[in-house]
Amino acid sequence: MEQSTRFIGMDVHKDTIVVAVTATGEVGKATAYGTFPNTASALEKLVKRLRQAGSGPMKFCYEAGPCGYGIHRTLARLGEDCMVVAPSMIPRKSGERQKNDERDAASLAVLHRGGLLTAVWVPDAAHEAMRDLILTRLAAVRTVRTARQQLSAFLLRHERVYPGNRTPWTKAHRGSLADQSFAQPAQQIVLEENIEAVCLGEQRRDRVDGYLRAQIPSWSLFPLVRNLNALRGLDTIASAGLAAAIGDPSRFASAPDFMAYLGLVPSEHSSGPRRRIGAITKAGDIHARTLLIEAAHSYRFPARIARHKLAAVDAVPEAVREIAWKAQTRLCQRYRRMMAKGKPRQVVVTAIARELAGFVWSIACITTDPPAKKVTATVTMASQEVCSPRSTGHSRTPYRQPRKTLSAVHATLNKSMPHRLKRAEGITKHDRPTG
Repeated sequence: MEQSTRFIGMDVHKDTIVVAVTATGEVGKATAYGTFPNTASALEKLVKRLRQAGSGPMKFCYEAGPCGYGIHRTLARLGEDCMVVAPSMIPRKSGERQKNDERDAASLAVLHRGGLLTAVWVPDAAHEAMRDLILTRLAAVRTVRTARQQLSAFLLRHERVYPGNRTPWTKAHRGSLADQSFAQPAQQIVLEENIEAVCLGEQRRDRVDGYLRAQIPSWSLFPLVRNLNALRGLDTIASAGLAAAIGDPSRFASAPDFMAYLGLVPSEHSSGPRRRIGAITKAGDIHARTLLIEAAHSYRFPARIARHKLAAVDAVPEAVREIAWKAQTRLCQRYRRMMAKGKPRQVVVTAIARELAGFVWSIACITTDPPAKKVTATVTMASQEVCSPRSTGHSRTPYRQPRKTLSAVHATLNKSMPHRLKRAEGITKHDRPTG
């Protein structure tokens, strides 16, 4: 007789893990199993104890949180199935007013038994290390920005304004800061300390930048970073940030799914015949969304390949070069077209960033599975398409297998974007690539 599957919900904290167990075919709440120390040895003892209690398969789950993926990796090493659950996607009852560790563990076990949990992608140790380095660089950039704002605010309070409408933090601006002085010793100390904070922050930022650039060539996602660097508005650092956010492109079935993951799709509150579209959801990775928003500003200029981009474009395959150029011709024309209609600039930039995310996804798919290897696989996958609606609810295109040929990628982008790529293919002589 086949053994029933046991579902183990774990409420994880820094020192303890609260465990609850339920099995296939059971109804109602899960059974509390006890509290265990949050250590690898204690987790091994828990797995051994559960194996002795029954011979059926086991499925563990716990919420993603500050404790990281150590529990998942320990259970995977022991040969057990473990799901790291997305906290924002856990179904919750609006009338539930009681919460404790035992209830949370039991709720996870019951929801896992019913298949109602959404898993997050768990990176390997090397990918997580690069992600930590990228986040450290981001923290250094924010520290520099904060120090500069504090110095500027201090000078503004005392009517020390940089003359003219010139760009700040240039060599001339730093020279004017060195010439500042105050009659009060306390204020002179504040000025010198703020200037020193800016210098130290910039040194740390540049130092981390060097470390990151040195580590990228040995990263497993270096081919993706190199290919994304061919897109306008993205350099090596920005491409690395997007690559860290994408991870495994196969977890996104289509470009709209990737857009929804980054929070670049519009929110919706519709009922009956009324359809109300709101601002973007701003869900998912904030850093990746910010990188795309910043890159979208560069598409206000006509499409061309700048001199500093020639080496990056020449280093990528022909298929990637084709997508990068098509992104330029489409997005540059759409930027000017939307601005001519009187759209607010931030709305235009957000729309361009959303479509740029689609081109990023298509390059990621080509990088992980080159077109030469996918020609025969596409015929097989075409018969396996599932036409059920996706969970995001933002697209009417059928749910497809994640890896497609170049033509299939462009077809998906055409369905998900309001303007067709064909309108952007009329390249004038001013839009042709230079160099």
